[in-house]
Amino acid sequence: MKTKAQKQQDLEALTQQFQAATAGMLVGFNKMTVPKDQELRNRLREAGAEYAVVKNTIARRAAAGTPFEQAAEHFKGVTAIALSTSDPVGLSKAVSKFVKDNPEVFNFKVGVVEGRVVALSDVQSIASLPSKEELISKFLFLVNCQAQRLVTVISAVPRNLAIVVRQIGDQKSGGEAAQ
Repeated sequence: MKTKAQKQQDLEALTQQFQAATAGMLVGFNKMTVPKDQELRNRLREAGAEYAVVKNTIARRAAAGTPFEQAAEHFKGVTAIALSTSDPVGLSKAVSKFVKDNPEVFNFKVGVVEGRVVALSDVQSIASLPSKEELISKFLFLVNCQAQRLVTVISAVPRNLAIVVRQIGDQKSGGEAAQ
């Protein structure tokens, strides 16, 4: 049994996690096996998220004054929370895929993304978005593509001039050889 001081530390730590998180998903589960739990934890770890089973009363208190306060009514039954401080898309992909693959074990309660409460359909929409790295690479490709086209056009003028000068020189030397 935890002492009051330990519970206070848990409350403060969870409050800090709630304040730092840009996205969080509240989930419930029934008959969760250890291999399924490990699979979920591994997927969330790969997505850069933290996952913990929380005590509802502590979670409701920790949510006060944070973006998760709007979701406090969902802290009922067996509750786990996955939090991400960086990429909500990666977290959404991991959670929606696991919910889809394991509907008998896992149920989605509610999500909080950048201060807004979202439903499962919204999470699935977010999960369909490309990741931050993909968006950055697409943007850099577009920037590079335009720059590359500009360089090609600018370098075409001297190249074409050189070709014309060479052709004129070939014509003159061909004409002198014929005389």
